[in-house]
Amino acid sequence: MLSRCFSSVGTRLGSRISGGSLSWLRVAPAAHPVGRSPQRIFAYLPTPAAEGNPFHQVRDMASIKARMEAANQALKEDKMMCYQCEQTKGGTGCTEIGVCGKTPEVAALQDLLIYTVKGLASLAHHARTAAGIEDQEVNTFVNGAIFSTLTNVNFADDRFVEFVNDSRRLHAKLSAKLAAAGVSLPASASESQPWFGSMPHPLAWNSQAAALGGVGDMIEIGMQTGIAARQEVLGETLAGLQELLTYGLKGLAAYVHHAEALGHTDAKVYADVQESLHFLCTPAAADLGAVLDHCFKAGATNFRVMEMLSVAHTSTFGHPVPTPVCLNPVPGKAILITGHDMHDLHLLLEQTAGTGINVYTHGEMLPAHGYPGLKKYPHLAGHYGGAWYRQKVDFASFPGSIAVTTNCVLDPLTAYKNNIFTINETGLSGIPHIKADASGHKDFGPIIRRALELPGYTAEDVQRLPKKKDVTVGFGHNAVLSVAPQVIDAIQSGRLEHIFLVGGCDGSEPQRKYYSKLYQYMPTNTMVLTLGCGKFRIFDQDFGNLPGTNIPRLLDMGQCNDAYSALVVATELAKVFKTDVNSLPLSLDLSWFEQKAVAVLLTLLHLGVRNIRLGPRLPAFLTPEAVGVLVDKFNLIPANVADPAADMKMMMQCK
Repeated sequence: MLSRCFSSVGTRLGSRISGGSLSWLRVAPAAHPVGRSPQRIFAYLPTPAAEGNPFHQVRDMASIKARMEAANQALKEDKMMCYQCEQTKGGTGCTEIGVCGKTPEVAALQDLLIYTVKGLASLAHHARTAAGIEDQEVNTFVNGAIFSTLTNVNFADDRFVEFVNDSRRLHAKLSAKLAAAGVSLPASASESQPWFGSMPHPLAWNSQAAALGGVGDMIEIGMQTGIAARQEVLGETLAGLQELLTYGLKGLAAYVHHAEALGHTDAKVYADVQESLHFLCTPAAADLGAVLDHCFKAGATNFRVMEMLSVAHTSTFGHPVPTPVCLNPVPGKAILITGHDMHDLHLLLEQTAGTGINVYTHGEMLPAHGYPGLKKYPHLAGHYGGAWYRQKVDFASFPGSIAVTTNCVLDPLTAYKNNIFTINETGLSGIPHIKADASGHKDFGPIIRRALELPGYTAEDVQRLPKKKDVTVGFGHNAVLSVAPQVIDAIQSGRLEHIFLVGGCDGSEPQRKYYSKLYQYMPTNTMVLTLGCGKFRIFDQDFGNLPGTNIPRLLDMGQCNDAYSALVVATELAKVFKTDVNSLPLSLDLSWFEQKAVAVLLTLLHLGVRNIRLGPRLPAFLTPEAVGVLVDKFNLIPANVADPAADMKMMMQCK
């Protein structure tokens, strides 16, 4: 098996595949320049070698045009259009209300926020390149603002009104700095593009002196800034690829924000994000090749960001170490913390020390138990609940207060509405929000006081609840590489035939049972690495150890951003075997849900990783033509959700 896997030749991990024109993207020229009329984009023509991949759907120009026209007509009548996540209605888009619960009003405000931030980012890009002006408040705001529009982060209209007003305030501040430096913007900097429809260039709109008015005015303006105008002018394929870039930026911005909270920043990352947002406001964004180049550039930036966040976590809290985590509660008052933000967990542990309150992690906070700097707190009592989508059941049964640091959060039930608090970019209408002060400190007093008011777990509760086995976390790259000699020996001796990386997001759709069933077909001489909340499909199952070793067959590497750790491990193994990652006995089977997963996927593609399985279904914003490009270049493969046994057979053959 090993020799068969090593016989193929792949792209060396870390080599750049973008930069310059994409000659492999074969798109027929538009029938007329991009203008008020829709640009015509011919169907992607797959190469014969790629036609065996089931992602390929070759369609004639007439059918593409008919579908585009029908979609554009529908968009004019819809209340909203959002297709940024996997759960989007019907796999095409939410047009009445989001499956996540997002209202048309909030959708419009989010569209307006992205629009105004594009203008602010364009101004920041010009200020940086023309005058050497760097504004940290702007840098922090841009990432935080676009993070707030990520799926299941913020549903509060008043918070988005605040974000939009802050964007225009910062725009005025940065404009004043440019004026003081004697730097004028070129006329082309604010030249409107056809895909903005009736709206001016975002930079020009931000500069308008007229007051915005109330939330109603913002919603009305926001309805003119959504996907509809771009699809009508650019067509579904190009508009969707622009969204691919935007969504990738949303995901990496979230990681940047987490690292920044721990004091880690990178000027190049700020510049890259703002340059990409600026690019989407220029004529160059009408070129498919240029858009794809920027998508892969975003993947490169995200790799840099994931590394920065990994360093932020390990330099602050130490490298994760294998640690058993209790899934059973203990008597006492309780706080549940959910999301991804380790900094907030640390603050909460500090502020609850000595209060008699036990702190429990939820969702992707589970890996926190592996960090020495967090596990040292005796009142970090354990983990509670499953994946994010079960929160309405889990939160309703939790007898304490709940702190939401990041996604995913849903509109709360009455049963726990008075117990939940949002932090950072998260927001829920009518729910108390904890803000940081000027120094970055957050006072979690309201969360603590509410926990003390609630009953917590009684001894009777603990006795009554069914007992669960501990789970083990803490297998970051440092821990895994410490046993690398054993892993290498197991591969060479045939005791380890294949490694599976099954990472990404979980969700409620029936198709996601594929990821639960997949493990049933794994031979005992294989290992599985998990990442993200997809781990909750199997995290409490006993896989035993690799034959002849004391190495567990199931290793959880952490949160979704810990894809960086997986890449470090894969790279080191490739070095040992004098090959590349694509030639290792390694299969990547990724479940995607929101924009962080998009950022990770762009990173993998940037690094030239091939044969990635993606499921449970394709992003709605990628047309068959766009998918065809990714299939041809990277052999992107659909997860066979109907037959996981067949997928397992193919992966064991390194296919």
